[in-house]
Amino acid sequence: MILPVIMSGGSGSRLWPLSRALHPKQFLALLNENTLLQETVNRLDDIQCLNPLIICNNEHRFIVAEQLRANDTVASDIILEPMGRNTAPAITLAALAAIDKGDDPLLLVLAADHVIKDVVAFQKAVFDAKEFAAENKLVTFGIVPTHAETGYGYIKRGVKQTFNMSEGFDVDSFVEKPNLATAQTYLDSGEYLWNSGMFMFKASRYLEELSKFSPDMLAICTQAYESKTQDLDFTRISADIFAKCPEDSIDYAVMERTEDAIVVPMNAGWSDVGSFSSLWEVSEKDDNGNVKLGDIISHNTTNSYINAGHKLVTTVGVDNLVIIETKDALLVACKDQVQDVKVIVEKLKLDDRYEYKHQREVYRPWGKYDSLDFGDRDQVKRISVKPGAKLSIQMHHHRAEHWIVVSGTAKVTNGDNNFLLTENQSTYIPAGVVHALENPGILPLELIEVQSGSYLGEDDIVRFEDRYGRI
Repeated sequence: MILPVIMSGGSGSRLWPLSRALHPKQFLALLNENTLLQETVNRLDDIQCLNPLIICNNEHRFIVAEQLRANDTVASDIILEPMGRNTAPAITLAALAAIDKGDDPLLLVLAADHVIKDVVAFQKAVFDAKEFAAENKLVTFGIVPTHAETGYGYIKRGVKQTFNMSEGFDVDSFVEKPNLATAQTYLDSGEYLWNSGMFMFKASRYLEELSKFSPDMLAICTQAYESKTQDLDFTRISADIFAKCPEDSIDYAVMERTEDAIVVPMNAGWSDVGSFSSLWEVSEKDDNGNVKLGDIISHNTTNSYINAGHKLVTTVGVDNLVIIETKDALLVACKDQVQDVKVIVEKLKLDDRYEYKHQREVYRPWGKYDSLDFGDRDQVKRISVKPGAKLSIQMHHHRAEHWIVVSGTAKVTNGDNNFLLTENQSTYIPAGVVHALENPGILPLELIEVQSGSYLGEDDIVRFEDRYGRI
């Protein structure tokens, strides 16, 4: 049986300001109404497989859970990495989890943030890979190149192999990202494929090869997994142990060193959406070569990607631009230089800017909030609480809060008092007073929160009780 393993990491830097550190691209709906994570799950529909296992950052856990719920997807497990250690340790945790359940499935390792337009071709490649993986081969998927690309690593294919009508090739070598001239020679030769970062192999076979080439990694991952704890629907890995794990990709740790690597070609309209230029390439364009999303009026504008999230965006006489408007940031870049967006993100990170990590609209397990206005000693938020959800019982040292209900019903704890508020009713919570907010109804609760005080940071929260395990 196939167990899909979906790796949902990412720093949110390459598609900033659409993506952020706490809301990277796999959680964005970039091509249709589904997010990239949801699309990754959906393309498994016609493959007989187990419920997917998700590996994600601890800080992304509630976004992952909510997007799976909205997609009517039940995960077999959601493993939380305490910190990023690249792909080899992440896949090792998945293999250990599979073996721990008493099975030895074929792991289909996928990234949560890829675009694959031809789902039938993707599924055909998976079925081909399954034949080789069942025979103890370690399979990687190589993308049939369409142009000389310098942003991807390459796989040189070796001797052709067939098994039960499935076709693959021995892996001759893995090649680092080339310069343009070298990439062109790869394309002309017909012997090279793009390295997709997708794999298939038996869980036990992967662990066997890892034990040969990276025994320290296997030992530490095993210790960390055996010290796991369960937190709601999430499996937490021991941070103290996992922090000692070597940081390495599966390519370096196993695939480049094993003698049993097979590459299966895939020609399925694949992209890792690694930049706005690649997003432009896979998106639907108008007659002028423009991708336009949102309220946009253009004149003499060509070959551009324009995304207006919240305001009217107008363009006159421009070509080859990327223009991204969000609630709290604006990016204007030449489409040929969008790889350098990460330079801006590094500057934001260095300056400890809010825009590096967060969008103005921030998702929480109970709902979301939108920071409408900031002052030196005040902040205004619009808060949305899902039906049946409850914020933690908490207290703030440095700020007071005033809640005004816009719609729905709020169940409020304010010190020793418990009461209901409905539309146009309000309450004031002084600094230092224990309080809580809950939506007891069947409709979303919307309210305006006005904060005032000497410090308004999100870390000024003392939680006493929390149903989402955040204490």
